Amino acid sequence: MQSIREIFRIGHGPSSSHTMGPRFAAERFGSAHPDGAAFRVTLYGSLAATGRGHMTDHAIREALSPLPVEFVWKPEIVLPFHPNGMDFEALDAAGALLASWRVYSVGGGALLSEGEAPPRGDVYPHNTFTEILHYCTETGKSFWEYVEECEGESIWEYLAEVNRVMHAAIDRGLQAEGVLPGGLGLARRAWNLYRKIRLNGGAVAREGFLPAYALAVAEENATSALIVTAPTCGSCGVLPAVLHHIEDTVETPEPVILRGLATAGLIGNLIKRNASISGAEVGCQGEIGSACAMAAGTAAQMMGGSLRQIEYAAEMGMEHHLGLTCDPVDGLVQIPCIERNAFAAMRALDCATFASYSDGSHRVSFDDVVQVMGQTGRDLPKVYRETAAGGLAIHYRFPPKR
Repeated sequence: MQSIREIFRIGHGPSSSHTMGPRFAAERFGSAHPDGAAFRVTLYGSLAATGRGHMTDHAIREALSPLPVEFVWKPEIVLPFHPNGMDFEALDAAGALLASWRVYSVGGGALLSEGEAPPRGDVYPHNTFTEILHYCTETGKSFWEYVEECEGESIWEYLAEVNRVMHAAIDRGLQAEGVLPGGLGLARRAWNLYRKIRLNGGAVAREGFLPAYALAVAEENATSALIVTAPTCGSCGVLPAVLHHIEDTVETPEPVILRGLATAGLIGNLIKRNASISGAEVGCQGEIGSACAMAAGTAAQMMGGSLRQIEYAAEMGMEHHLGLTCDPVDGLVQIPCIERNAFAAMRALDCATFASYSDGSHRVSFDDVVQVMGQTGRDLPKVYRETAAGGLAIHYRFPPKR
């Protein structure tokens, strides 16, 4: 498996696969071809279907500025390797082709070129939770110690920056008001919810400010603000909200938070390695389900859970999101995406609490449920995999019909 730095990418939303990944690809292609006078970009499949709502074209134009960019949209063509395919072409002043590159945005901001094999085993020697659990049981190590062993001590400096950006996104989101961009007329709700909870003594629900924190980050993501993929932009509010809630509940020094992030990254890494975190490939279960599993396992660890309890919490976080579709209205990461962050954060906390009341024994393993998630995602009709061609995306229209 790769470094957990690949799970926690710092960048601008609203979508890791549709905005962040294409931006990274454009930056790379533009740097490689400084002699180009203009560019042509062809977007395929899911990228073309929801690219305008996800600001794909805006991100690519910004990365290749000030040179002109022509876009060709082909939502009806799904390339065999992955639904998020792109062709970049550099053109000279006369419009002649200088160079081309086919690349795929495979989730979480990661890129793979045509014919390139996914990286395997370059940081971690184990590729399943069962293997890692066995190793940690034998050596007496915790999951975060295993991460440190594989990544080196430099991982803590990176995770400290991840923690800082996550906190900053919550702080900004709790202060911001107004309507989110994109045309749906969707008002921000984090500030309003946070104020109501405070006025009620912070005891409206057992979760305290948890839903407000999740909404705050998800709403920041919808405005293309700086966030951390965890493991994607569309699910970026779940883990920060759970971590912040635990800080509210019990005194939690920064090293404990960073150890929680390390374990969360390990869980996300396993899902990415053995299934997918791409909504275009497996639906929202790969985004929100993965985020819930990461947050649940982390919360269980920070509650003092055993290795088995952590694995159980993560397994439940994924299991109870199986089959979740990705059907964003108008291709925007707003409806139903923003609310899903809040509900997944609350469910993650419930999973951790439930696991802590058990001895960690359970029949379905984390590895089993990840394998099932991957197969379920492949079985989902493509209209429910981030194409905005099914479900809520076609049932709801703004403004509503009279």
